[in-house]
This record gives sequence, C-alpha cells and structure tokens, in this order.
Amino acid sequence: MKAVLALIEQKKQEFSKLPICEFLKDKSIPPRQRLAFAPCITPFVMNIWEVNKYFFREEPTDDPIQQLINVHSYEDDHHFLWYYEDMQKLGFNQPMTYLEALKFIWGPENDKARRVCYKLSAYAYQVDPVLKLAIIECNEATGNVVLSLTAEVARELQQITGENYRYFGEYHLAVETGHAMGTPDVENLIENIEISPEMEAKACLLVEQVFADFTEMLNEWMVYIKAHKLDQVPVGV
Repeated sequence: MKAVLALIEQKKQEFSKLPICEFLKDKSIPPRQRLAFAPCITPFVMNIWEVNKYFFREEPTDDPIQQLINVHSYEDDHHFLWYYEDMQKLGFNQPMTYLEALKFIWGPENDKARRVCYKLSAYAYQVDPVLKLAIIECNEATGNVVLSLTAEVARELQQITGENYRYFGEYHLAVETGHAMGTPDVENLIENIEISPEMEAKACLLVEQVFADFTEMLNEWMVYIKAHKLDQVPVGV
C-alpha cells in the first residue's frame, strides 16, 4: 500500500491549496463568516455514517483488512451529533418551513455534496477491502485538511462567544488523524499491506476519483460562500 499512501499524500497536499482552504486561513474575515458554508455540508454529514454502515462495513468477516474497516466504521458513524450542536451554537438553527429545508438540502447549492456520498457508496459496493481502505484513507485525508483549518477558526470564535465547537473544532480534529481510526498503530499496519500491481493500479485510480469528487464539493462550498452573507444562510426558497 506504500505507493497508494504516497499518492494520497500528494493529492492531500494539492487539496490543501483549494480556494476555500485559503479562505479559511484569512483572519481578516470574521470567524463565523468563514464557517458560512456549514449548512452546505449537511448532505455529507448526514449521509456518510450510512455509507460506513451499509457500504464500508461488512459483518461477519475473517478478513483482517475488512475487520480494520469495520472498527473504523463504528468510530466514524456518530459525528453528526457534534454537527447538530455546532449548528445550534453557530446560529444556523433558524425556523424554516419543511419545504424550504427540502429545497435547500436537495437544491443546486448542495449538488456536489450529495453526489460525493452516492459516489463513495458506488466505489465501495462489493469491492475488495483493499479498495475500501483506499477510499477511507482519502476520506480521512480530506477531513484532516478541512478540520485542521476549521479548528483554528473555531478557536478564534470560542474566544468571542465562549462556546466550544465540537464538530468544527479540536474535538473532531483529534479523531480525524488522516487515517482509519480505532486500531493501534494503524498507519504502519496499512503501509505494510502487500497488494498486487493490479490492485495497486485500481486503488490509485480510486484515489484520483475520490479526491476529484471532494475537490468539486469544496469548490461548490466556495461558490456558496461568495454568494451568501450570514444573514442569508441557510436560504429559504
């Protein structure tokens, strides 16, 4: 898996240079405004735990790689509860009609966020655990990039509000290390997995696809940020 992990690291460095990453670093912008994209991540946050449950997890299994994936899937399937808390604290839990909420979540502003989970499910459906693991490592790498930045924003905001932001802050970042969770020394374990050249080629192709999908989602968030000020977020239709 060493070549696959090396490609993930390369794509992670490229990913960290996306416009929204630069936006999150810009301290001339108020911290809450830098988190104005928070409602747009709802489709991803609320679907990824089901991707873990129904597509990554496979029980029972005797495959050691699948066992590692299963452990990770349980560790990663409850983060939406922290998101609920932060959305309340950030002031996004404003009254909307049922139809307004539906039109926002399933509207054009969230198209790429919805597609990411559909695509991850398709990539992971009935494939070799090695390929599932490659997808998970991409997910974790992208999450680590974003949360490293939002954690700093959350620190700034906490100084203003006195609130602790578990999803966007240090609490979440501490478990999004960039690798599958729940197994001791997991980085070395993954690095030392031996795979065939054919499997390596398949895994590398998936890495390219997953990073492309996440890049589209983050670019969509940036478009939304540019178009909406805080008093317009989320947008009733």
